[in-house]
Amino acid sequence: MSAREHEQFLRKYGRWAVVAGASEGVGACMADQVAARGLDLIVIARNEPLLNEVATRIRERHGIEVRTLPLDLTEPQVGARVAAATEGLEVGLIIYNAGGANRTRPFLEDSFEDSLAQVKLVCIGPLALVHHFAPPMRARGRGGIVLTGSAACLVGAANVVVYSAVKMFTVNLAEGLWAELGEHGVDVCCAPLSTVYTPALQRMGVAFDPHRDLLPEDAASEIIDNIGNGPTHFVGHAARAAAARIWPTDRRAAVAAMSASTRAFAQHRAT
Repeated sequence: MSAREHEQFLRKYGRWAVVAGASEGVGACMADQVAARGLDLIVIARNEPLLNEVATRIRERHGIEVRTLPLDLTEPQVGARVAAATEGLEVGLIIYNAGGANRTRPFLEDSFEDSLAQVKLVCIGPLALVHHFAPPMRARGRGGIVLTGSAACLVGAANVVVYSAVKMFTVNLAEGLWAELGEHGVDVCCAPLSTVYTPALQRMGVAFDPHRDLLPEDAASEIIDNIGNGPTHFVGHAARAAAARIWPTDRRAAVAAMSASTRAFAQHRAT
């Protein structure tokens, strides 16, 4: 990144960035890459020891300020907790990088509580953060919102019933926000991922497949480079190829067309 691009990134998305789900894998790599561009950080995850390691490493590497917030993103008061931790800070970029536990098993083998936890993590969590941070971004006329997702959003499927459903919620949420906030200078992008070889996959005993798997740092780099290329940017060749087969319509054009229709309908109802 050139000095000019570095300055543009800082001016567009600074001074502070919030990265939720930053204790390892893609989230930790995105936090590192945002810090490399000069933004100070608030990093959030429920694993406090890992989160502290990430924060220390980023401070030493980039010399920026990093604050940690140990927090389970399914907690009912997630919005209030994050608001309190960032009070008085100018947050210009939020990255919500939430996965999903117990995602590869038949629906009826998961309890209702397990399914609801995925809804809280992937749907309610980003809603809380966007409601808090988007208004000042819109008022300033600049900012960025990134919601990482999964190519599982493309279609419902066995063994990922709730996971695929909540990931589709992420896509539609980001696309609607892009339509509403883009004209105010706020970039919004959903980033559905191909398979990424994360520490979680390693713990499951899955072997790295170079023909299938992205490395976390490569996925993170592609996401950060495409914040302004919303509303939806599929990350990795495999995800983009699958999206081209299943969703051949250009998402940006489709969102723009649907938004024109919904705005006209809303205006009609208001008169």
